[in-house]
Amino acid sequence: MNSTSSTVSKRNEVDAALSRAVVESWWEMRTRAETITSAANPLIKDLRRAIARGGLTERGWCVAEGFHLLEEALRSASDIQAVVAAESTELRGLRLGAAKVTRIPDALFHTISSTETSQGVIALINPAVWTLDRLLGARALVVLLDGVQDPGNAGTILRAAEAFGATGAMFLKGAVSPFNPKTLRASAGSLFRLPFLHGVEPALAIDQPITWYAAVAGGAAVRISAADFTTPCGIIIGSEAHGIRQSLLASATAVTIPTAGVESLNAAIAAGVLLYEASRQRARAR
Repeated sequence: MNSTSSTVSKRNEVDAALSRAVVESWWEMRTRAETITSAANPLIKDLRRAIARGGLTERGWCVAEGFHLLEEALRSASDIQAVVAAESTELRGLRLGAAKVTRIPDALFHTISSTETSQGVIALINPAVWTLDRLLGARALVVLLDGVQDPGNAGTILRAAEAFGATGAMFLKGAVSPFNPKTLRASAGSLFRLPFLHGVEPALAIDQPITWYAAVAGGAAVRISAADFTTPCGIIIGSEAHGIRQSLLASATAVTIPTAGVESLNAAIAAGVLLYEASRQRARAR
């Protein structure tokens, strides 16, 4: 047998092995799946409550809806406890490990889905528990959410934080829950990887040994290009309705993003610009 034939033969063997693995994964998933048909089932009721209140289930699991979040959870080696899927949804090829698979009728799934165009799959994930030391590691870059209520903004901020090399995020008491399904969806999976704390007291946050910068609109604030983001620091983002609380402003350096034609930026956009500037400065300082 020449080298070309040998290569082709080996490739065919690999393809066949992969095909068998996919079939075995699909069959294993099918054989261990259970079916629920009643809206009164405790799992369905728990899911509905968690989505409605924008938080965790009674077991402390976060609700990740859609294939993208399920794939991101798998990629991030998250602790997936269960997968709830509509009967018509195909899960073939997904290696779900020990996660329990539950099938429910399509009509029932649509009554608990939090998306307009449901993909028919929800992953229930045991969230990672992070420590303050993990957020404040070498050359900290932390984003602090003060009163940010919109889950879409919060999730987008987390996504930008991961993209621009932040070491973590803090949600102060009164901010939206990081476990809100809409926050998780807007983070596009960053919540599975970026260290974060929630329900943090303002005094605890501001007492950390880093330089705090407060994002404000205009005034006597320092332009972001003049701020030094190369040292361990944190960026405070306030709500669009109320801004940053005075106790935090008093302990931080106010910074502003120069704009033309508008007075202020959306909270998520402002966070993204500030985090990019921090990333740019740090890259140049290497």
